[in-house]
Amino acid sequence: MEANANSIDHEQVIDLALSAERAVIWQLDFTTDVLSWRDGLDSLLELPGASEEQLRTTLIRLTEPLMVAARTTETWQDLELEQQYRTPAGKPQWLRFRARRRDDKLIGIVNNVTDRHEDRQELADLADRYRLLIELSPDAIAVHQDGLVTYANPAAGKFAGLATGNDLIGRPITDFVSPESVPEMVGRLAKLTVPGATSEPSEAIFVRSDKITFPMEVVSVRTTWAGQPAYQVIMRDVSAQRAAEAALRYQAALVEHVSDAIIATDAEGRVRSWNPAAEAIYGLPSDEARGHPVGELVGTALDPSAVVADGGVVQTTHRAADGRALTVRVSASEMDGGYVLVCADETARRRAEQQYSTVVASLDEGVLVIGPNGLVVSANPAAERILGAPESLMLGSSPHEWPLYDEAGRRLDPVDYPSAQLRRTGGKQQGRVLRVRRRDGREVWLSLSCRALNPEDIGSTSYVLSFTDITERRAIGERLEHDATHDPLTGLANRSLVLDKLTGLLHGQDRKPTAVLFIDLDKFKVINDSLGHSIGDTVLKISGDRLRRAVRSTDVVGRLGGDEFVVLAADMRGEPEVRALAENLRDSLTRPVSADGRKLHVDASIGIVLATPGDQRTADELLRDADVAMYQAKTLGRSRYEFFNVELRMRLQRRLRLEQDLRDAVRRGRLWAAYQPVVDLRTNETVAVEGLLRWTHPVHGPVSPTEFIPMAEESDLINLLGAHVLRETTKEVAARRADGIDVDLKINLSTRQLDDASLVLAIEAALASTGLPPSALCLEITESALMRDAALAGETLAALRNLGVRLAIDDFGTGYSSLAQLHKLTLDTLKIDRSFVTGLGESADAEAIVTSIIAMAHAVNLTVVAEGVETEKQLEVLKALDCDQAQGYYFGKPQPAHKLWP
Repeated sequence: MEANANSIDHEQVIDLALSAERAVIWQLDFTTDVLSWRDGLDSLLELPGASEEQLRTTLIRLTEPLMVAARTTETWQDLELEQQYRTPAGKPQWLRFRARRRDDKLIGIVNNVTDRHEDRQELADLADRYRLLIELSPDAIAVHQDGLVTYANPAAGKFAGLATGNDLIGRPITDFVSPESVPEMVGRLAKLTVPGATSEPSEAIFVRSDKITFPMEVVSVRTTWAGQPAYQVIMRDVSAQRAAEAALRYQAALVEHVSDAIIATDAEGRVRSWNPAAEAIYGLPSDEARGHPVGELVGTALDPSAVVADGGVVQTTHRAADGRALTVRVSASEMDGGYVLVCADETARRRAEQQYSTVVASLDEGVLVIGPNGLVVSANPAAERILGAPESLMLGSSPHEWPLYDEAGRRLDPVDYPSAQLRRTGGKQQGRVLRVRRRDGREVWLSLSCRALNPEDIGSTSYVLSFTDITERRAIGERLEHDATHDPLTGLANRSLVLDKLTGLLHGQDRKPTAVLFIDLDKFKVINDSLGHSIGDTVLKISGDRLRRAVRSTDVVGRLGGDEFVVLAADMRGEPEVRALAENLRDSLTRPVSADGRKLHVDASIGIVLATPGDQRTADELLRDADVAMYQAKTLGRSRYEFFNVELRMRLQRRLRLEQDLRDAVRRGRLWAAYQPVVDLRTNETVAVEGLLRWTHPVHGPVSPTEFIPMAEESDLINLLGAHVLRETTKEVAARRADGIDVDLKINLSTRQLDDASLVLAIEAALASTGLPPSALCLEITESALMRDAALAGETLAALRNLGVRLAIDDFGTGYSSLAQLHKLTLDTLKIDRSFVTGLGESADAEAIVTSIIAMAHAVNLTVVAEGVETEKQLEVLKALDCDQAQGYYFGKPQPAHKLWP
């Protein structure tokens, strides 16, 4: 084999070399095995100064596959080969060999194509990186062409609720776009007229495969797919962003509506913001407060940085704009280069605490307050007198230091002390009779109660010991059998003695007609719960004494327990005489009761059984029948008496039948809604209607709500009835509003409904199905329902408030309530009970009470509605007192919708 650079036939390879760049021509003669090449091979192979042998060896090695193929190739057949070649310096190069066989010669060219390989590799690497970027992107990316999805990355499949992005391919893009967003999408794509055109970011509502919708930020790009126009869509879920924005709006609304003053200042204490509560507390509008030093506005030196340095909370006295002194608890914290101050007005609470302290100090009942550490923190004068120790000596001591003995004379173990049992069980200890040894050695008997300082706080560690000195009564009881047969509080016969006396009257030798009057005090629970057991005990004792003085000396008066009394009157000559006795007993009980400087009013419901000689009922049965008659009196409106007779039995049987029929009334369409107008007293226009449930029985005809509503309350039917009236009235009022009758709807919620966990969902569903705006619905709840479990009621009402409905307290003034609790419940409306409205124009006391209620309600921005307006005089008084709205027979009785709105 021989190298000869000049022996190559140029004409044979000229067509091969026309397109070569940096090419070197080479030739192989098969007959002589001579390999020759043109100049430049050493430069091409980056072998400067290499010998011909080195160049030949390298060229043979690189072209060997071509040479092998050429020996079996037809003449004029073209051959091509690309080989990677590494230079002596180790740099990789790509060489391209192209050759053609002509007779016994193989003629070819070789050129360096490394740059082309590198370009192709870079493109491949770039494509891989772009593919990974798309596949791993948290944003959903899809391509659609002619309305169908042709590509979707994994994130798009996830957002669509599918397993992979491939599950989207071939499906219409509109399957995943909410109908209301489709027109905007079409318009956006229509503007992308040239390849590469990009839309501005916009928001659209997307729909998952499970029909869940969520907002997405969308950018569309005009592109190509398989050579045809298409659109690439980049989508980003903005649900969290929208939720955060909603949260910020909610927090801003809280600042606007909380009852505490929230004040933001700069680092120097100058006011930046001043919420509505601050305007109300300090009497300064926001625009006048901003920019001024906060201390100047609150009437005292107030350095936010100093408050923060002192722990963040201080108690101080501020001044309102009109000079009023305010007791304020200030909380401060740093924020955004300044400070936020929360100023809670505790003036009313402090005044109430002072009043409470005055009341406790004047009690005849001893009161000890025990702190969380189990030590006495306060003692009233009665406790000092009863226990024979000054308050200074008792403060800081433990109740366990006082020896206690039970009624059998055994010394109590400290674990059995009332305070220890309260801590252990959480249940209050009521009226335990214990003997205590005073420090002077004298022993006194106490009627002792122990309860948590805050009954609503189950985990409370502070509690109150209240006790009455019953030493004298106890001493008498130890000497006489009286204690075994009489009530220790009132001195009246107890249940055991009453039953013994009644048995003697019925079955003794001198049997006579005997009246059994079962007496239950009305409104006693309100007095006992709101004013304390000491006042309650006073009322019970006075009531028992009045009963005793209102009967004959031969009659028996007993207390059965709680506020239940009984009178046994023998030798009664018929019902007229018994009625006269019942009236006399009620007249005695209804006189005002003076207790602890207060005038209290109680009444009684009385059930009567008249037993004639030979009556086969036992004493227990007669007492039970009298109890049933008393319950009937309460059912019919309290403060009355009822005889137990055949007619009462029939009424009870009717009640049982009606309760069963009531269960089918909703299903059979016999319950319907009546509406009573609520009138704005400033415009005399009907602004709302109260939806009231009515029942038409197929046999008994119309059944009074006063009969079937309590029946439903006592069973499990009230929630069913409540849901029915909610559906019917919201549908009716929504339809009327659509016809142009602009009225709101008021509906009563019962205690049982307020406890129903599904109440909020039922109301939300009714509003959604009828289209009635939440703000057009006002739910009315009674005081007793709110205060029965204020914490649970607060949670339910907060959930209802979040729906946007309005809330009202119904029958205000007829039950016990805490004004502080009512304020926390963020109500909108207060309804004055008809019992107060009835006396307007006739009673100065009634007018004074209504005036106070309206002023109090307006002070906390509540709308006031007066119930039971029946006369023009009552209406005139209410207008003069600035009452907002009213309802009653004066404006119209409850009636069906078609009569109210013909």
